[in-house]
Amino acid sequence: MKNQLISILIVAMTLATAWAIRGQFGHEQGAAWAGGIGALGLVLVSKRKDWYSKIYSVAMASAVGWGAGGMMSYGMVVGYGRSSNFPNAFYGLLMLFVIGGLYGILGGGLVGLTLESSKERKINWGALLAEMIAGGVLGYYLFVVQLEWLMTPPREETWSVCLGAGLALLWHMARNNYTSPLRVSVYSALGAGFGFAFGNFLQTLGASLEIPFNTWNIMEYSIGFFGGIGMAYSVFSSVWPEETAPSEGWESKIAMLLVFVGIPFINLIDSMGYNTLLERIKDPVNPETTAMLSTLFSTLIVFSVAAIGVYKYLKSKTGFARKDIQVLFITYLAAYILVSYIVVGVFAGRFPSNHQLYVVNLVVILWLAAKQLTPFSGTPVAVMPMNKWLLYLTGIVVIIMFLAFVSVNTHGVLGGAHERFGI
Repeated sequence: MKNQLISILIVAMTLATAWAIRGQFGHEQGAAWAGGIGALGLVLVSKRKDWYSKIYSVAMASAVGWGAGGMMSYGMVVGYGRSSNFPNAFYGLLMLFVIGGLYGILGGGLVGLTLESSKERKINWGALLAEMIAGGVLGYYLFVVQLEWLMTPPREETWSVCLGAGLALLWHMARNNYTSPLRVSVYSALGAGFGFAFGNFLQTLGASLEIPFNTWNIMEYSIGFFGGIGMAYSVFSSVWPEETAPSEGWESKIAMLLVFVGIPFINLIDSMGYNTLLERIKDPVNPETTAMLSTLFSTLIVFSVAAIGVYKYLKSKTGFARKDIQVLFITYLAAYILVSYIVVGVFAGRFPSNHQLYVVNLVVILWLAAKQLTPFSGTPVAVMPMNKWLLYLTGIVVIIMFLAFVSVNTHGVLGGAHERFGI
């Protein structure tokens, strides 16, 4: 039990740190980098050699799943959670639970299916992708266009696309009896959903107490931490094939190129270009020099990530050892930390306190990973009782209701607060 708890903590801290860093980048590509880091940490602590062989595919599934949720807008919802009246605050926290839950459904579900794939039972990825795309389109037109259920007016209502795709994913797993991936999807959803709502509560509390810290980062860390707990616990307590199928050569190659080349380079173009950093850093002394140095070093880091990913792939013909997974994990997470330092202005002499905590988290993660043993439960769960999930869901909603009540009684009108309902 102790080994399992340590392993769960490692994954939780990994996804939490990556998600906190993701706040510097945003959108799908930032979430995808964070999702890939979470999967690398999961496989690292699993100590399953057959999972090592599909490391790139698991990382890609996590990057795509957790990254897809990056299309959802939640700025207005965060503002509802900062409201000074209960109906708006409760609505805000509850909708953050929904948004966080959608991240978990997609990210956890795709990771679970990748781990489930074996020689005897391969996943029909083409059929699943078609179903999820159809579900996303139908979700938008049903919930937004027809029923006009607007969560974040006047922002985009892309939560409905993720909801439709998530429901299609759940239905695919349920009707094909993919019990373990279904558990991972649901537990990840409950964890990430609660983490997002709880994080907003902590953010609001920090703002009302005027704590001098990046409270947005607290919320981002929270969704990653609790989402990581849900994903790791469900993976380590579920039943998996004794020998899962290794990824095909073309599959690993595409996955490696997407995770270690595509995602970092997209983030480089979108968030680390010269003009972007010139505007973002706003160095009052040497703006052009600072922006140029920042872009050059970011480019060097991204190229290094790509080179290491490709090198390890070429060497993988003889198989992966745990030290290879550790190299990929450290490379991907450390690079994310370094470019995060750069985009906030390290070359302008800025060292935000939250970034020092990223480094502390990395050190603790590596220290724990060196000590942990096999994380799998001696009595894995092979069933998914619906009444238990409904009980968990009800309990979380009650807790969110309590958090909303506490929140509105600890502050007055806060900056950034929004009102969904005129009360």
